[in-house]
Amino acid sequence: MRPLPGLAALALIGGLLCAGLAGCSSTSDTKDPNQIPDEPAEALYNQGMAALQARNISDATKFFEEVEKQHPYSAIAPQAEIMDAYAYYRGNRYDEAVSAIDHFLDLHPGNKDAAYAYYLKALCYYEQIQDVRRDQKTTQQALAALQEVVDRFPGTAYARDAALKIDLSRDHLAGKEMDIGRWYENRQEWLAAINRFRTVVEKYQTTTHVPEALARLTECYLALGVTDEAQTAAAVLGYNYPGSSWYQASYDLLKEKNLKPEKKSGSWLSDVF
Repeated sequence: MRPLPGLAALALIGGLLCAGLAGCSSTSDTKDPNQIPDEPAEALYNQGMAALQARNISDATKFFEEVEKQHPYSAIAPQAEIMDAYAYYRGNRYDEAVSAIDHFLDLHPGNKDAAYAYYLKALCYYEQIQDVRRDQKTTQQALAALQEVVDRFPGTAYARDAALKIDLSRDHLAGKEMDIGRWYENRQEWLAAINRFRTVVEKYQTTTHVPEALARLTECYLALGVTDEAQTAAAVLGYNYPGSSWYQASYDLLKEKNLKPEKKSGSWLSDVF
């Protein structure tokens, strides 16, 4: 008869069995419960669309990104990539949307949806435009991205809408210059104010801020005693915006000084307008 194993041997066998069982259990436990199983590309894409329609942005992006992971060479992969960017955009996750767009354009620069991708990127910047009292970096980025849409895809609906948004972005940047100019003027820092108002007149001639900028220039030049420039600014204001309340204010201001709006040759404003 074979001898029964001793207690030490039993303990060793038991330990090995437990280790084996623990190993199996640990392998099962380490499996990511959020991992999406392998599925056909169309099935993953459709689940992403369903999540997007339900406004579940996190799940939508997971499914769209999974299409590329599991089926990078499928016909639907480029569409999933652009929808991934759109889902981030819908969720106001603009940095991630821009990153996804850049990824799409790097892989598919000639894709039929490239125009939309450039437009969507411009929207990501445009919708982050801050109040004029804050930094205008995103406005500058929006302006550059919108201009790229117009330059690359002229005649398209994307270019037409981008052109409208360019006007609004430029108006916003002019508003920033006006805000700073008014601040300087209130502090009687006339030269600094003049530089800001001149920027509006020179760089943003088509914006709604030009009449006020010309009126403010009239005020600042009069404060400095530079009457020729003040008269020219008021004359340009009256010629281009005759019915403006800003012109009436400038005219009254000059009248108090026994001056009239007169466009002087040699003035920088004569070259601008």
